[in-house]
Amino acid sequence: MSGILVDGLIPGLVSVTFRTLSAEAVISLAAEAGLGAVEWGGDVHVPAGALATAERVRERSADAGLEIAAYGSYHRAGQSDPADFAAVADTAAALGAPTVRVWAGVHGSAQTGPAERAAVVTGIRSAADAAAARGLRIALEYHRNTLTDTLESALRLLDEVDRPTVLPYWQPARGAAVGPSRAEVAALLGKGLRTAHVFSWAADGTRLPLEARADLWRPVLADLTGPAASLASGRRRYAMLEFVAGDEPAAFARDAATLCSWLAHPEI
Repeated sequence: MSGILVDGLIPGLVSVTFRTLSAEAVISLAAEAGLGAVEWGGDVHVPAGALATAERVRERSADAGLEIAAYGSYHRAGQSDPADFAAVADTAAALGAPTVRVWAGVHGSAQTGPAERAAVVTGIRSAADAAAARGLRIALEYHRNTLTDTLESALRLLDEVDRPTVLPYWQPARGAAVGPSRAEVAALLGKGLRTAHVFSWAADGTRLPLEARADLWRPVLADLTGPAASLASGRRRYAMLEFVAGDEPAAFARDAATLCSWLAHPEI
């Protein structure tokens, strides 16, 4: 692995950051930046059911010294046909991804009634069981317009699903405050959090250089490598860069250098 590894935390890249680039170009960018992992998206780079593509991307990632952190599917529990998840899981297995990202429905928690929420829970359980049969885990995207749009709803959802192979992701809200963000991370570590999507956005959605939110990310990264993280996770954890300013490779390179510097010098 070419990237920095600090207390089990590996810096990586979410491939949808560069949807217009080939998988080979994404691999080159990640490797040249000194990262250690890629989360491959299921919309462009490794479509569900494209097993030959998944195997090729797996081989080329390995050749570049990159782990595959996860398969980023667009399966939406409670809406997507559960039968369609078999192709998703088979693709993740061919890719060599240990985890499949799944979305917790299509509406925010305040807009979701009991019947719809129950359907999402059932959908996640179905996906989790299909994934477990292939030795895979499920990770729930931590995102607005889903049932993980608040910490309270996300924790409740994980309890309702009640599957040990279903884990949370975390990413900050736009313009996120430091205190609430750290509280979210601390709570989700207790539920097995292993992956954070790393980016800096202003409250209005403007994409900022990663270093602009050093006040947020330095303590969050410390939390992700601290004693609570080690006890909760037990396996590798990932800090995955996503959404760089202007979708520009140069902006990505700067953000990657910032992230790697923070991980290499956590005391600063």
